[in-house]
Amino acid sequence: MNAGQTLAYDRHWAVAHEGAKFQGQPDGWQRKLNFLRGVTNPALMAIRAAYDAQTGMLTLSHPDAADITLNPDRDSARLLAWLSPLWGPDLPAPRNLVSLQGQAMTDVPEAFVSVLSVASLRALGEHAGTPLSPHRFRGNLWIDGWAPFEEFALIGRRIRIGAAELEIRERITRCKATLANPETGKRDVDVLTLLNQNYGHQDFGIYAMITRDGKIAQGDEVEIL
Repeated sequence: MNAGQTLAYDRHWAVAHEGAKFQGQPDGWQRKLNFLRGVTNPALMAIRAAYDAQTGMLTLSHPDAADITLNPDRDSARLLAWLSPLWGPDLPAPRNLVSLQGQAMTDVPEAFVSVLSVASLRALGEHAGTPLSPHRFRGNLWIDGWAPFEEFALIGRRIRIGAAELEIRERITRCKATLANPETGKRDVDVLTLLNQNYGHQDFGIYAMITRDGKIAQGDEVEIL
């Protein structure tokens, strides 16, 4: 993890559609409404990605499409053709692949890392009456061991994971993308209503800024500073 940056390759690419408010490659961060996203068509939520940073090859899979492996920087036309039927004919067509050095096309322009709680996910699943996949929330880091929604009390504090340190900045307010089952790409659980009815908000997870470089690994202890 590097201070002041997102995780490597997080939202490194985004696919702009024909209704985007910019042409070609933008000169900075752009609002997410310019891109293909799961809140507009839940079918996209069922896409799984595996990226090999050494070869630059990206493999995408979806229950309604054949797997595809390509280099996004050299073969974006194949990527757009693969995405088009999943996106749907009634929406502005996929237009071009966007990638900016040093700027991820995340939901907000700041270089945040999303931190989510396993206990909060379990608690929300209990209200739903079924376990919820963590992939609904597209999080960067999952922490186990906190009490449900304890993470909201950490705003303004710092945590240490492995050798890295992060400052907790704000809560993450969720959208309808979370309603979709990431296995099927169909909306099946009204996560926003569950949050509002049981907790009085539709926030899940927190944004953090990396303030100290360091390597992290699965199973690292998390220390609240």
